[in-house]
Amino acid sequence: MDKTFYITTPIYYPTANPHMGHAYSSIIADFFARFKFIDEYDVHFLTGTDEHGLKIQRSAEKKGLEPQLFCDEISQTFRDLSKTLNLTNTDFIRTTEERHKRTVKHLWEELEKNDNIYLSNYSGWYSVSDEAFYNEDEIEEINGKKIAIASKSNVEWIEEESYFFRLSKWEKPLLKYYQENPDFIAPETRKNEVISFVKGGLKDLSISRKTFSWGIKVPNNDSHVIYVWLDALTNYLSALNFTNKKDDLFKKFWPPQIHLIGKDILRFHAIYWPAFLLAANIDLPKKIYGHGWILSGEEKMSKSKGNILDPIKIIKDYGLDPLRYYLIKDVSFGNDGSISQERLEDCINSDLANNYGNLCQRVTAFAVKNCNSKIPKNIKFLEDDLSLLNKYKDNLDLIRSKIDNQDINFYINFIVNSLFEANKYFNDQEPWKKKNDPLRLNTIVYTTLEIVRKISFLLYPIIPDSSLKALKIFDISKKNIKLKTIINNEFLVKDSNINEIEILFKKIDKNND
Repeated sequence: MDKTFYITTPIYYPTANPHMGHAYSSIIADFFARFKFIDEYDVHFLTGTDEHGLKIQRSAEKKGLEPQLFCDEISQTFRDLSKTLNLTNTDFIRTTEERHKRTVKHLWEELEKNDNIYLSNYSGWYSVSDEAFYNEDEIEEINGKKIAIASKSNVEWIEEESYFFRLSKWEKPLLKYYQENPDFIAPETRKNEVISFVKGGLKDLSISRKTFSWGIKVPNNDSHVIYVWLDALTNYLSALNFTNKKDDLFKKFWPPQIHLIGKDILRFHAIYWPAFLLAANIDLPKKIYGHGWILSGEEKMSKSKGNILDPIKIIKDYGLDPLRYYLIKDVSFGNDGSISQERLEDCINSDLANNYGNLCQRVTAFAVKNCNSKIPKNIKFLEDDLSLLNKYKDNLDLIRSKIDNQDINFYINFIVNSLFEANKYFNDQEPWKKKNDPLRLNTIVYTTLEIVRKISFLLYPIIPDSSLKALKIFDISKKNIKLKTIINNEFLVKDSNINEIEILFKKIDKNND
């Protein structure tokens, strides 16, 4: 059976230009996609934009634009960001595409056919900012304004005819599913939040609106538009041509291995989405992972607060790979993370320039000078060499398991420790003092070069461009990066040429700040 891996980012709501939170979700998803690629999986990686709803309609009106033109312009900034971040996404979906509209209508009809939808009247609190309905106990009053407790966004009272999804019907099946599939929601804190909410009781969900027009029309009733979250969530099906279940794409990749989302949209993905799927007799995703926020100071970034960190500017100032590495290393995955320019610069200097870049440069320069620019041919491993080399063989299955459980912290720490050990090994072995013992000199050089290769393979999902530059030492290209080969201690072709490489990372002179 072919190994497949389907991963999705949240589809981003394009009311404003993308910020660091969007970049973080995308970079993390790309990390998982690249890891699975080098582990020889067939990867389908989806991202895109969610373009319907009242919030979009009002944002377009403020700009004096038709909603579609507004979406065309701002969605392009997210597509451009995907390229800037060097994402390997195989698809970019927009909810204004015809393929998506067809799928949403098809799902609606499936839900309706199974008696999960009915027409009634809705009255209650609604947040335009969140595109979400809130119960009375989820609202507080501050300075005379009604506020959603969770998001601190303004809510307004609405009363209108609405179609409802029988969410209450799926309360017990959802709780049963959570119990039988304990890894369905992660991390653990998010799972507990969801279970607690569902145990508090689920009310039927309003899934249409009449007071605005920007959305997908309800089948056979054009006076209603479909609730934006039923619309948006369906994108994960749309991208696989769900309307034709015999389509190779759907058969091959559904269900997704992981929906990667921010914690603020957990309820929609971990309660509403599985309920819709259960009601339509569609297999559920393997996992919903709600990661933390990227904070500016102590606050979540938002346009309204004016605390947006621009990933484009940071990339321009420091480079893409340093930003990717810093976000993956410095933000403990699953938790909120506050980022800073100072820590980014420290990360570049210590981990990338001093440890990785310096190791690559030192051993390459030494081999060029002392091994005739060749990978040493005559070698004999000693215990010190093998103890370092076998670390990768002994830990490969563990690494795979950790990634399958989204333990990025283990992965990056493994790399950081490996770099420290490799630099220490080269220093302690002192090959420059072994010129009278060519066999030992060659073995030290070969061992260090092999470790550079192994570490570069592991770094590829994090810093793809820089790792590929390092692998030019051996003329290894992207297609030759296979995770399984890190267990091979004599992978490098002996007596083949070694190439000198450019400096991978320039140290930042912090004295000039």
